[in-house]
Amino acid sequence: MKIKLLCMGKIRQPQVAELVDGYARNIGHYYPFELTALPDVRTSRSLSADKQKENEGERFLAEITPQDFVVLFDERGREFTSRGFSEFLERKNMDGVRRAVFIIGGPYGFSKAVYDRADTMMSLSQMTFPHELARLFAVEQLYRAGTIMRGEPYHHD
Repeated sequence: MKIKLLCMGKIRQPQVAELVDGYARNIGHYYPFELTALPDVRTSRSLSADKQKENEGERFLAEITPQDFVVLFDERGREFTSRGFSEFLERKNMDGVRRAVFIIGGPYGFSKAVYDRADTMMSLSQMTFPHELARLFAVEQLYRAGTIMRGEPYHHD
């Protein structure tokens, strides 16, 4: 199974970008991985939150295919332990999912069209994080899931 992480905007803090890049490179040891950062939707005072979500949603939807299994990172989604997340990925692989696409939304969340397209929602925490940190947490958990699947010593219960 291939995994794609779709995000809005680039990381502005070089320290966070370096960490994200390191985990993203290492994820490739466990499964094919692609991280796509879409250009920010320009915000202005005349652009409402709903319009921004709609514009971002169009960009997200253009990146996925009808066959993709789409997971939204959303605070209202299902919470997993790290081991549970690893088991979730293994089940999707055994179910024949060819590509799982994980999406981190913009500052206002997702448009209705993106929610409608999603197969499931997953929460990194009930807390809200800046998208840069959410991206870091997501790639770290994807890496951790790979190490758990292989029985490597990175994860400790």
